[in-house]
Amino acid sequence: MDASSTSYRTGGGLTVRRTATACDPVELAELAEAVDHRRGGVLSSGMEYPGRYSRWHMGYVDPCVEIGARGRRLTATALNARGRVLLPVVARALAEHAPTAPGAAPDSVEATVPEPAPGEFFTEEQRSRRPSVFSALRSVIALFSAADDPHLGLYGAFGYDLAFQFEPLEPVLDRDPDDRDLLLHLPDEIIVHDRKRETCTRYTYDFTVPAAFTGADGDTATDGLARATEPTPAVVTAEVPPQPEPGSYARIVAEAKKKFVRGDLFEVVPGHRTYGACASPARFYERLRTRNPAPYEFIFNLGEGEYLVGASPEMFVRVTGVPGRGQRVETCPIAGTIRRGDDALGDAENIRELLSSLKEESELTMCTDVDRNDKSRVCEPGSVRVIGRRQIEMYSRLIHTVDHIEGTLRPEFDALDAFLTHMWAVTITGAPKTWAMRFIEQHEATPRRWYGGAVGVLNFDGSMNTGLTLRTAQIRDGVATVRVGATLLYDSDPEAEERETFLKARALLETLALDAAPEDAAAPQAAPAPAGAGQRVLLVDYEDSFVNTLADYVRRHGAEVTTVRHGFDPALLDTLAPDLVILSPGPGLPSDFGTAALLDVLAERGLPVFGVCLGLQAMVEHAGGELRTLAAPVHGKPGRVRVTGGELLAGLDGGFSAARYHSTYTTPDRVKGFAVTAVVDGDEPVVMAIEDPAAKRWAVQFHPESILTAAVGEGIIERVLRLARG
Repeated sequence: MDASSTSYRTGGGLTVRRTATACDPVELAELAEAVDHRRGGVLSSGMEYPGRYSRWHMGYVDPCVEIGARGRRLTATALNARGRVLLPVVARALAEHAPTAPGAAPDSVEATVPEPAPGEFFTEEQRSRRPSVFSALRSVIALFSAADDPHLGLYGAFGYDLAFQFEPLEPVLDRDPDDRDLLLHLPDEIIVHDRKRETCTRYTYDFTVPAAFTGADGDTATDGLARATEPTPAVVTAEVPPQPEPGSYARIVAEAKKKFVRGDLFEVVPGHRTYGACASPARFYERLRTRNPAPYEFIFNLGEGEYLVGASPEMFVRVTGVPGRGQRVETCPIAGTIRRGDDALGDAENIRELLSSLKEESELTMCTDVDRNDKSRVCEPGSVRVIGRRQIEMYSRLIHTVDHIEGTLRPEFDALDAFLTHMWAVTITGAPKTWAMRFIEQHEATPRRWYGGAVGVLNFDGSMNTGLTLRTAQIRDGVATVRVGATLLYDSDPEAEERETFLKARALLETLALDAAPEDAAAPQAAPAPAGAGQRVLLVDYEDSFVNTLADYVRRHGAEVTTVRHGFDPALLDTLAPDLVILSPGPGLPSDFGTAALLDVLAERGLPVFGVCLGLQAMVEHAGGELRTLAAPVHGKPGRVRVTGGELLAGLDGGFSAARYHSTYTTPDRVKGFAVTAVVDGDEPVVMAIEDPAAKRWAVQFHPESILTAAVGEGIIERVLRLARG
């Protein structure tokens, strides 16, 4: 394939030659498989929200240099011969902040960034410049900085405990000194699939280090050196720990409510761990991004037998633009959660419930107020603004409300300042943030590790794109740990919040379970016969606008449906020999269609009858009952149906919402010959259902086929078919 090369000089004096070659997007899938046993990472976005998220896919394997941190101790490691060329200049960058020494591993150097000197003072505006591991990272970025390339940078993960270098927090939980708080890769070959332009490009990089940097006789370069790195250990399965004890999270909620009463907290987001087995992190990643598309999908092989796989719904910090020239800082805090419906209609109902919840609105309001405060520390006065408020985002199991906030970075600050001032997002800590983090440290059972931190890239062009490590599995020894939490307020219900945490974990745990299912699992049992199987149904059309949907509902349950307009020859009943006759809704009054004559004929033949709306009115009037006219018609509006008994609506004793399209009605005292089994309450009760089981006659005033009755409508039709069968 054709390739093009360009060269540029970095801010630190290195020369970089970049070669771009078109490639097949399938290579990204192959690259993900390689990450199972080689250091590297693949990142993708499966969401398209105009102005917020676009779809992209990129990845790398065999990075040349790795930078890790345990507390304030940074380690830079050359992972191959190419990394050994760059390690001396990376070491020089670290040495600007602390003395360097050979690391414990071959081809590595270490430096421990000291705490601020006693008496050294930092204002809040300058707190992101306190000495920390990020001070050294800033020097590494400066070494490679160049405006010429939007892809080269440091890729990887940022752990939750990095916040202890900025916030006045005291560790309470025991920590493993070998656990890493930061792991970043410098790749020198990156595949980028631009899913808007439908282009896929492999970018390869060669570096030349001037002799003055190394003391060598001449410049050193990576040209021609091998990229391969040592394979990482194979994934070995271990016993999966038990899931959290039921009620344990609810007890944390109860403790948080005490803090709300005292005024210590406004909101807090504690978490707990769930577990699953994972034999192949790469296979898990591919399945997860297919089953649960998200703005930040990722897999990282971090070495030392550790992987991160996630499908995070939330941006952490994104910085775009030219450094020092008004860079844009964006975040998208998420707060407010409800489960997905069974279909689009169920989604709509749940969205209405979510947007109507004052508690859920308060959650997001507090998150956004804190987030605006974080930006105001480093952004131009007046530039911080909310550009999207309580916007709906849909995921495989959940619906969230999201705000979108932006600000303009002041010229004296950079992307790392923006990153640090938001550490960590209020949506996974709480407010006030420092007090919330203290509560988390005191009440969670184990350190968070990577959860609540971030994944993404620090680009050498001064930009940044990071997502929160939510909906993420940390995998070691074949065990995936999935930590989840919920945003707690004073009015939180402990049991409901605990249920929400497990709902959030479902997408990952169910995907993990696909690998755990035994291959010889028993075949599923055959489904029972449909309720209408073998039945013939005659649907009488009273010139209605909904009759075909009603027929479709009946056909869904296996019945054969014949629809005829009213006024047909009664002899047709003998020809069709229906097992059930349905009288459709319609305009006007029953007398407009001569319904009494048809009901006489049906009674003579002893045929089961089900009436809908006009059909109910016809059956009431035929039996000697009386019809009335509403003072105001009710058309296309929901009504709350109260069930009072009977067999047709059995199991719906709690009532339900149903669609009303009628002007004519009756009341229980005006019904003759039928049992009234449901009403809508008001100034006087309006009959919604009647039945005479002995005569096999049932009717409803509401429309079961309407979207407003979607929750129960199809089930009512199924019930009619079973009752008609006898």
